[in-house]
Amino acid sequence: MRRTALSTVVLVLGALLGACDSDAVSFSDARALADGATSAMNGKAAKFTTDVTAGTMRSKSQGQAEVAGTGTALAMTTDFLGEPIELRLVDKIVFAKVPETAREDIPGGKPWVKVSPDGADPFSQVAGGSIDQLAKQNDPARALDQVRKAGTVTGSEHAELDGMSAEHYRLDVDLAALGGDLPAGLSPEAVAGLQGKIGKLPMEVWLDDARLPLRIVLDLAPVLAASGAPDSATAKIVTRYSEWGTQAGIQAPPPEEIGEIPAG
Repeated sequence: MRRTALSTVVLVLGALLGACDSDAVSFSDARALADGATSAMNGKAAKFTTDVTAGTMRSKSQGQAEVAGTGTALAMTTDFLGEPIELRLVDKIVFAKVPETAREDIPGGKPWVKVSPDGADPFSQVAGGSIDQLAKQNDPARALDQVRKAGTVTGSEHAELDGMSAEHYRLDVDLAALGGDLPAGLSPEAVAGLQGKIGKLPMEVWLDDARLPLRIVLDLAPVLAASGAPDSATAKIVTRYSEWGTQAGIQAPPPEEIGEIPAG
């Protein structure tokens, strides 16, 4: 009788411990989270949409991302200065498709140009930094690298996201620890001017059962607050990923379609 009762207790405890283990998320620290998700993404592609909110300003991007150890390739369209623009990021080079109304400035009227934050041509000087960041902010590997460098997990749980089982991680990102690898919209000069006023940026990451990103949210409200914006002002970058495993086959535009804007 005593042996039967003891066996029952052991079985109950085992079931409870098993239930606790099943409720545990995959990662307890930011580096392990970033490493695990990055490994799961390597060699895969996904569709994405990104919504950027900064006060009353709104911007939306959509496209495909193809992740590899040598760098992420992107093909996307985004709102830029109120006009949609097509971008590609291949081999760490950003290409922009020039609107037809502006192609008279490009020799031969070619549709694509290379864009660089430090380019000497007028297009790069005016918009190079913004376009470069617009492209790179959609790279999930870059977001996870920021988690790896400067993140701290503050909470985690199992959750349901858009009808899918997910692991939900809440993190703080130390802006000072990122160095020059800042989130989109932030320049080193702006951050230096707010030194000591910005704490840490809240971030949320949702992973699916294969540890692939489903959603990444970066809250930039502390930057607005440090700049003197009202407490109610919001600033967020929300990127949603779907259809992991698709092969996008993203390539740079054909060389014969890439023009050069003369330096100003």
